[in-house]
Amino acid sequence: MAATAAAIIATIIQAGWSWLRNKKIEKMMMINLGIIIILGGATIALQDETFIKWKPTVLYWAFAIILVLSNLIFKKNLIKAMMGSKMIMVDPLWNKLNLSWSGFFLFMGCLNLYVAFNFDTDMWVNFKLFGGMGLLLIFALAQAFFLSKHISPQEDE
Repeated sequence: MAATAAAIIATIIQAGWSWLRNKKIEKMMMINLGIIIILGGATIALQDETFIKWKPTVLYWAFAIILVLSNLIFKKNLIKAMMGSKMIMVDPLWNKLNLSWSGFFLFMGCLNLYVAFNFDTDMWVNFKLFGGMGLLLIFALAQAFFLSKHISPQEDE
């Protein structure tokens, strides 16, 4: 419960710091802030760690849904929007990259639930901190390896 309270406070401080420095808070940070306040608050209020264990899954699935829906409904590939100024690729590769990240976030959400509800809380915390970070690093490196074959650097004007 103390760790959950600390996470809520740290996230609020992080958002506040972002506001003070940039006069804005990024959308993803706002989503994370909302999720941790709601699920972390429920965890503390009800003294039930189940809610906080859902937080990473909700966040991962929100990322996956945002990536897919922004591409399908608004015809905006968010991965390309974030990285397009750094590299040139054809749209089908951007779409594959967007889909692969969506799939990764979907997988990570499911894996979080599996670990959260099949192992003790200490194991889940270790997985969340180290396993999730490790899987993200491995996935990002695999993406970089795949992309290195298909990108050409954008020339400065």
